[in-house]
Amino acid sequence: MSPRPLAPNPPAPHLKAQRTGRLRLVVIQVLVFSLFATLFARLYYLQVVDGERYHAKAASQSVRDIVVQPQRGLIVDDQGRPLVANRTSWVVSVDRTVLGKLTEHQQDLLVERVSEVVDVPVPRIRRSLVTCGDEGSVTGVCWNGSPYQPVPVASDVSKAVALRVLEQPEDFPGVLAEQQSVRAYPRPFGVNLAHVLGYLSPITEDELDTAREDADTSVNGSSVVGRAGIEQEYDRWLRGMPGYKSVAVDSMGRVLGDDGEVASRPGDTLVTSIDAKVQSVVERQLADTIRTARATHDPVTNRNYAADSGAAVVLEARTGRVVAMASQPTYDPATWVGGISKKELARLYADEAGNPLLGRATQGQFAPGSTWKPFMTAGALTNGFSTDTRLNCSSAFRVGNRDFKNYESGAYGYIGFDKALEVSCNTFFYRVGYDFWQRYGSDVADVHAKDPLVAEAKTFGFGKETGIDLPGESSGRIADRAWKRDYFESMKDYYCGIADKPQDGKTSDFVYLFAQEFCAEGYAYRAGDAVNFAIGQGDTLVTPLQLARAYAALANGGTLYAPRIAKAVVGADGKVVRKIPPKKTGTIGLPDSVLGYIDRALQGVTRQGTMAWKMGGFPLDQVTVRSKTGSAEVYGKQSTSWVASYSDDYVVVMMVSQGGTGSGTSGPAIRRIWETLYGIEGETVRPDRAAIPGTTPPAGLPTFTRDGSILPPRKEG
Repeated sequence: MSPRPLAPNPPAPHLKAQRTGRLRLVVIQVLVFSLFATLFARLYYLQVVDGERYHAKAASQSVRDIVVQPQRGLIVDDQGRPLVANRTSWVVSVDRTVLGKLTEHQQDLLVERVSEVVDVPVPRIRRSLVTCGDEGSVTGVCWNGSPYQPVPVASDVSKAVALRVLEQPEDFPGVLAEQQSVRAYPRPFGVNLAHVLGYLSPITEDELDTAREDADTSVNGSSVVGRAGIEQEYDRWLRGMPGYKSVAVDSMGRVLGDDGEVASRPGDTLVTSIDAKVQSVVERQLADTIRTARATHDPVTNRNYAADSGAAVVLEARTGRVVAMASQPTYDPATWVGGISKKELARLYADEAGNPLLGRATQGQFAPGSTWKPFMTAGALTNGFSTDTRLNCSSAFRVGNRDFKNYESGAYGYIGFDKALEVSCNTFFYRVGYDFWQRYGSDVADVHAKDPLVAEAKTFGFGKETGIDLPGESSGRIADRAWKRDYFESMKDYYCGIADKPQDGKTSDFVYLFAQEFCAEGYAYRAGDAVNFAIGQGDTLVTPLQLARAYAALANGGTLYAPRIAKAVVGADGKVVRKIPPKKTGTIGLPDSVLGYIDRALQGVTRQGTMAWKMGGFPLDQVTVRSKTGSAEVYGKQSTSWVASYSDDYVVVMMVSQGGTGSGTSGPAIRRIWETLYGIEGETVRPDRAAIPGTTPPAGLPTFTRDGSILPPRKEG
């Protein structure tokens, strides 16, 4: 039997421990390698495969876009003189991102500190920091711009204030002081021109929403836009195109540096037909006329004239362009720069201040008085009357149980239309109006009765807007049969309510009696209405601009134009972007014989009629001025003074509400304006002294040079 093999010796304990340790080490090494491999693979995926996407995300969290507002375009006169320009202004803003990272107590301290420095109440600053649409936002004060954009809390601060903010950042975290462009008014020759120029204010939420719907990128939440005048009418050209600047910020929202910029495009320059030199004279003459009227005794009311408002217009007769336009009372257009306080805004709308925001030349509506008579003459001479007609200019004309009297003239016996215009005879035109009423309209309830005088007034453009390139124009009113019927329907419930109640002592006898009559037959177009219409009295209303345009049609041979203030839009490079030519809107269709007859009659008004006493020594043989005076009577008020006049080149109209007689109050100013237009000194005409070189408006545009300066138009020839 073979021997049994020997069993191996069991391993020593220390060798077994060594093998277990090595196995564990390998496992750990494998795990560590796997972790590193996974980490490197993930890093490779993040940085290489999907790197661009994550880089963009990171950038979006550290780069913010800030709107760079464009510089608004200039507004210049016909000679290139700046009427509206720009200037730099120190603006203090608050970065709401930084503000939001402060404690509530720190925020309160910071806002109070800013309030003290910029002299703006704490509540207003807080309201301005609220985003429009959020809870607590106040329209007109809230912030409408980007949430990453610093919010302006004070404009036009002094340089000392701005430097304090800049030099003490530890006291003003998140508060910025920087220079921005704001509107400036150079006022050449001291012009005001507020109602023509208009003003700016921040864009509203509704406007911003509309712009977004229309894909209009020229405005943004921090834009200012035109609110009145040509600033509003030509806003799209003046506003320019905003740019955008990307800035890098740290975790606290503090700007670290620029990360790119898209430059803004400045707005275009608007060239107007306004002549600053003429405008300054017109404004001064209107203001002086009102001042003089207020110091003049009114023999009718036994007190001084109130002269509560006035307007003056100068047009180019052949084109309808506006050379000058003034309104009183007025205001300083710079009031709106940097925002307007509630107190200032209330004053601009206040009746006690005369409602300065209302531009009387285009928005004021007044009875035209005797300046209406040339148009009534045109209607009469083309509807049965002739230049040979003679009617009695008596001291009074009875209609029913009422005597309608002359105002400025006495009795002249039987005269023609030319003499009736010269002496401004009311009773002559009463008879014309009454004759048409008897022939065509004695049925007081017939709304559609023929009325040649009403038809002629409409032909001359009265009763509707002229179409001037200014917003908010009034239409005036032709008080014909249709208007009277409409007015009756709208007011009968009110007046019948008064008439149906017993008189209680609270309602005056006059109002009670009027209510009874109105309720019974307020719709009736009676003979009294017709004769009042014929002399520009009663309920008929016109604007000074409407009257000036109608006289321009007499001057230029019968063409009606939509008055224009803008002549052209010129880009920042000096190239014409758009020309704005005169706009013809109609013709009056009068025979040359009738136009000539009226023209000669209005020359007579200036030479020997109601305007003659204010034109003594004026060189009428060299500068032929036609004119018509008017003194419109309004119940409960003093007379409205009118003078409408024209030459071959210009139309000049002035009106002073509650200012007295036409020539007596406005005549001297009208003469001085004519002297300015033609360079008249005494009885001598000196074209070289005329306000506008050559005495007529320039046909061309100002010259825009490469260095940015603007020169007068080049002389033709």
